[in-house]
Amino acid sequence: MNNPAVRNTGILLARLGLGVIFLAHGLQKVTSWGYSGTKAGFEGMGAPVPAVSAFLATWIEVLGGSALIVGVLTPIVGGLLFLNMVGALFITHIGNGLWVSDGGYELVLALAAGALLLAVVGAGKFSVDALLGGKLPAWMTAAPEPALTPAR
Repeated sequence: MNNPAVRNTGILLARLGLGVIFLAHGLQKVTSWGYSGTKAGFEGMGAPVPAVSAFLATWIEVLGGSALIVGVLTPIVGGLLFLNMVGALFITHIGNGLWVSDGGYELVLALAAGALLLAVVGAGKFSVDALLGGKLPAWMTAAPEPALTPAR
C-alpha cells in the first residue's frame, strides 16, 4: 500500500488488536489464576524453570500488550512477545496439531507472526514511538516509511 495514512492506520489497528489480546492473556494470569496457579500450569506443561517462566510470560504479556496499545518501544516489545509465543508454541502447543480447539498452535502462531511483523515495521505514525521520534535511538522506534515510487 503506497498511501501512508492507510498504512499507518493498518499498523495502528494491528497494534490495538494484538495489544488487547496480549494484555487480556496476561491479566488472566494475574487476576484469574494468580501467580501460584499460573506457575502450577507452567509446571504441568513442562515449561523450563516454571516459576521464572510463569513470571516472565505474565509480565511480558501485560506490559507488552499495554506497550503495543500505545505504541511504545514497539520493535523491542514485538520481539519479546514473538519470543514468548515461540516458547508457548514449542513448549505447549506443537504436539497438539494446528487447531486451537484441540489445544493446537494456531492462535500462538498468529500472535507470534503479528508480534514479529510489528517488531520489524514498527509502531507507525500513530504511536508514542512516533511522538518521541528523535529522542530514542533509531533501533527503538518505528521503521522509516518506505519510499513512494510512482507506478509504471
